[in-house]
Amino acid sequence: MKNSYNIEIVYGLLFVFDIENTDNEEREALIASKNVNDDKELVELFDLVLRSEFFAYKQKGREMLVDTIAYFINENDNFDRVFERMTTYFDDDVVDQSRFMKVLLGCLKRYQLEGS
Repeated sequence: MKNSYNIEIVYGLLFVFDIENTDNEEREALIASKNVNDDKELVELFDLVLRSEFFAYKQKGREMLVDTIAYFINENDNFDRVFERMTTYFDDDVVDQSRFMKVLLGCLKRYQLEGS
């Protein structure tokens, strides 16, 4: 059976960090203020910026996001297809994209538990 996971939905969730998403200067400054290569600061950033974005998806969409990220992590994907498409407000490049996604996955799973 061929997998039906599409990495594009992950980019859709992370679009909030893209400079093409320019509707909130306060959010942009918050994103730029965090060290995206520090797990603790990354969790804080996700909690402040991404949690509400995640809950904007219907339950099935949230489950698909979690399953998709888990699938690509398990496949040892480097997530270049996500990060190469984005120019972000981050002050630094994401050094370890896989670690970034693992931290993201942990947060999304926690949000799912909190939301149920």
